[in-house]
Amino acid sequence: MKFEEELAGSQAPHAQAKLPRTLAEIYLEYAPLVFRNLRRMGVAEANIEDAVQDVFIVVHRQLSRFEGRSTLKTWILGITLRVAKDYRRSEARRARRLDHLAGLLSSDVALPSSPSDAVEQKEAGQLLHDLLSLLSEQSREMLLLVELEGLSVREACDALNIRLRTGQRRLRAGIDAISAAVSRTLAEHRRQP
Repeated sequence: MKFEEELAGSQAPHAQAKLPRTLAEIYLEYAPLVFRNLRRMGVAEANIEDAVQDVFIVVHRQLSRFEGRSTLKTWILGITLRVAKDYRRSEARRARRLDHLAGLLSSDVALPSSPSDAVEQKEAGQLLHDLLSLLSEQSREMLLLVELEGLSVREACDALNIRLRTGQRRLRAGIDAISAAVSRTLAEHRRQP
């Protein structure tokens, strides 16, 4: 991958002294985390790779300033969330062009091992997307970091640069909203014949 080669050769000497790894190693370790969270935060599939690259460009530029007040994972997640927010803002302007492209891309997806697996995967993904779309951006960020990424509430607050109390409120609001939506859905299914 061209980007990885550029990262490997571009590590600043003073940043190497602060971190025991190269930027390429950081990329290889954290790229799956970044991909996952950009998708969860609503970045269009057509923009995911560009957004990942943008995250690691910021990491590259800011790595020498990383002070270690949080973990590297938390720091990178904070950058990821800010990049996702920027992409969501700009996607409205590009939506018409990307709708056509998304339709073309979705027809080229490889089939799962069985038709029932395909249905289950699609339904689970759609359900998660639908539930997350019900939340405010702030609650969604906290819920993703804590429940899906396994960060502590304090680590998530560090990544988002918010106070602990604020993070706890946002997380509780997200959990309550998801619980209410699930309860409504279950009640609707029980009423159907």
